[in-house]
Parts: sequence; structure tokens; C-alpha cells
Amino acid sequence: MKTHLLGIFFLMLVSANVCAQSLSISGTVKDKKGETLPGAGIYLSGYKTATVTNNDGKFVLGNLKPGNYNVLVEMMGFLPYTKNVIIADKAVSMDIVLSENTIQLQEVVIKVDPNRERYIALFKEFFIGKSPNAKQCKLLNPHALRVDYDSKAKTLIVKSNEFLVIENKALGYRLKYMLQFFEYNYETRIVYYSGLPNFEELKGANSRKKQWVKNREIAYYGSPQHFFKSLYQGKSREEGFVINKLVKLDNSSRPPDHVIEAEISKLKKRLQRTMRLGSAESDSLNHWLKVKQMPKQISTLHRDEVLTDTLVKQEYRDLKTLNFKDDLYLIYTKERESTAYTNTSGHSITRPLDIPNYQISIVHLLEGPVHFYASGGIFQPKAFLYEGFWAFEKIADMVPMDYVPLARN
Repeated sequence: MKTHLLGIFFLMLVSANVCAQSLSISGTVKDKKGETLPGAGIYLSGYKTATVTNNDGKFVLGNLKPGNYNVLVEMMGFLPYTKNVIIADKAVSMDIVLSENTIQLQEVVIKVDPNRERYIALFKEFFIGKSPNAKQCKLLNPHALRVDYDSKAKTLIVKSNEFLVIENKALGYRLKYMLQFFEYNYETRIVYYSGLPNFEELKGANSRKKQWVKNREIAYYGSPQHFFKSLYQGKSREEGFVINKLVKLDNSSRPPDHVIEAEISKLKKRLQRTMRLGSAESDSLNHWLKVKQMPKQISTLHRDEVLTDTLVKQEYRDLKTLNFKDDLYLIYTKERESTAYTNTSGHSITRPLDIPNYQISIVHLLEGPVHFYASGGIFQPKAFLYEGFWAFEKIADMVPMDYVPLARN
């Protein structure tokens, strides 16, 4: 199973020269008639920062560092709204105009789909996940999902005109998630989704809060956020990540496509003339059909550790650039895969016999180079496709971008 996580990481540009400043994003929320909207929820994607508009429709998000933020707006009866805002060295003011959510405001006749529950279950599996944390998550408003199955493309598409609300009792967060895109292809078994979450702390007894602290650390360590943050700092090896390359070579045992297709076509014509199912032509046809299923390329693991200075360059202030050929084979040595994950998840990656059951992920670079920030945020999250442990862990294992774990012993 491969997962393309779009929008899991968010932009956060922090300048060392001005990081001590406390800046703000302020603004006014109105409808299309120009009427101000009090009580609208204002959130920063990827963070726990939130506020509401006052009686004049105004808001202020304060105590911000210079950076690149996605502002989210929620108001009953209106479509969710997002705007990207860059703060450099001064506060930013913005005017926001919301559009009515006609699906909410009008009485809608919903076509009964006998497969809806099955599709929603599949969505939750690939969106929230199947990890131990996912078992303690609940989607509180599944009615907000608009589900569509494209039979020609064999693709499940899920959208929403509302924020999805997910309660994560494993990590102690309530997420408001603006789902921008979700697509699952039944043939390729690749999941694509993007969205913008905001985190809210759940209330709980001290004993539960202590457990949340432990669970959040487990979720963070070994994650893409942890890897890219440590890579930016030049400490990925120290933090437990071993980087190898997975090189794809042409399969010398597989003939070119035109040869295979020519043989299959020739044998099919012979069989149509003879109509002898048990003939040598039939056996030959079966052989060439099997040859057609052979992989065109074979992946070979190169065990020489990749030096980070060959992967990462700093071309711009406050962000670094990553570019590579082939695939990265990442081994996180400070946590182990569980037996359940290895045996039943369908995500486990093949490894040499001398490598213990460390967490292993494969990173495909679809379009490079990729820029990333000190926070671990990725400028172009569409550029990566994950396999292995990173594809297994999804929304249920997310922590805010400003999350800071306790120091390890």
C-alpha cells in the first residue's frame, strides 16, 4: 500500500533574525453582502492556535513567529474558508468573505447509496488509519462526507463542505479537518489525500494527560515531521534515522513489451484457428501471459549509508532543499515495528535478515527538488509518495507542527 500524504505537513518559515518578535494576523470576516459575521471560528492549520470573531466580526491571532501560515475559518451556514498568509517582519491584516453553504442551507434530497457505509468505512481506514491510536479515534460527523465511486476509473472520491471533526482519545486532541481532497484507486491501491487540520486539547484527568504525553512522543518520534526536522538540523543519524538507497534496475529476465505483445497476439491467433485448449500453443500463451506480469524493474537495496550533505543543500535563507534519484530507504532504529504491523498491516517492507524489526519507510520523490523548513514542514508535500511505516500511520498519529517532545533520557 502506498500513501500520498498531501497537506500533512504545513509551511512554517522561521527567520533567525526576527524569531524573537511576536507578530499577529488580524482581520474581519464578512458575508458577500458585506455584513460582518460574529462568532466565526478562526484557526491556524497544523497548530492549536484558535479564536473567534467578536461582535464586529473582527479577530486577532497573536504571539506568532515569522512564518507561512494557513488561516482556516468556520461559520455555520457558510463554506469552510482557507487563506495562506506569510508573516515576515510585521503584522498582517486580512479581509475575509465567506460564501454560503447551499448544501447546508437548502433541503437536499440524498440519493440512497447501498454502498455508502462500506465506502465510509474504507475512507476511515485510509484516512484515520489502522494503527493502535486509530482505534481510539472517532469521526464525529460522518454525515458531512460526500462519497462518490467512479466505476470507470475504479476510484473512491470523498469530499466535504464542512470541517470534519475527529476526536483522538489516544493523543488527547480534537481535530477540525478541512478535507480538500481524498482519492483511493482500487487498482493501484494508492491513496491520495490533502487537508488542513487544527488541534484542540481534550480535557482529562491528570492520569490520562500523562498517558497522552507518552502517546504523543511515540507518535512524533520516527515520523516524517521528526525526520525532516532532524534532517534540517543535520542530526538525522543522531536522532536514529539510517538513510539507504533503493535503486531500481531493469529486469533482464523480462523481454520488452513489444516482444511480449507480439508473442501473445501470435499465439492467440493460432488458438483461434485450432481451438485446442490443451495444445502447446495454449501452454505457450499461458507462459507469455505470466511473463507479462513480471515486474519491469527490480529494486536493489544499497547498504552504504547516504550522507546527508549529498542530499540536502541550503539555497535560500530559512529553508533547505532536498533532491535525490532512486528511492530513500529509511530505517528508524529507536522504535520497533509490532508483530501485528509486520504480519497483518500490509505495509511492512522487505528487509535484509540482519536488520532487526526497526521501523522502515520508503520515500519516492515524484517531483524534485523539495524545500523544507526547520519545523519539519514540507513546501511541496505533493512531491512525495510513502510506503511502509509512514504510509501506515495517518491522521490518528498526527501531532501539531509546533509540538515539542520532552527530552529523551
